[in-house]
Amino acid sequence: QVQLVESGGGLVQAGGSLRLSCAASGRAFSAVIMAWFRQAPGKEREFLACISRVYGTDYADSVKGRFTISSDNAMNTVYLQMNSLKPEDTAVYYCAVGPRNWATSVAHYDYWGQGTQVTVSS
Repeated sequence: QVQLVESGGGLVQAGGSLRLSCAASGRAFSAVIMAWFRQAPGKEREFLACISRVYGTDYADSVKGRFTISSDNAMNTVYLQMNSLKPEDTAVYYCAVGPRNWATSVAHYDYWGQGTQVTVSS
């Protein structure tokens, strides 16, 4: 079993920055890819960014140039640096772990954190 715990969410004004962290624990799974998703009320879960041992990083167009994903060498911890935040970035942010080399859909991730709330005020 893999446990993921997000942290770093909070309330920030538009134009501000936040850095989210996700710590993975458990010996049952060695991550191949880790990702960040978000989900706003009434919306489906949205892919934001992923980092793969094989292919590196990828970003959704909506956050490209503003968000940066990174991890430690063992991929035990993944980060999401969020800059130039907008009110439409308000959502619950989730980290996820999957076995594929590259994936941007919810269905291809096996483990999820409980989420951390990010609220951007205008």
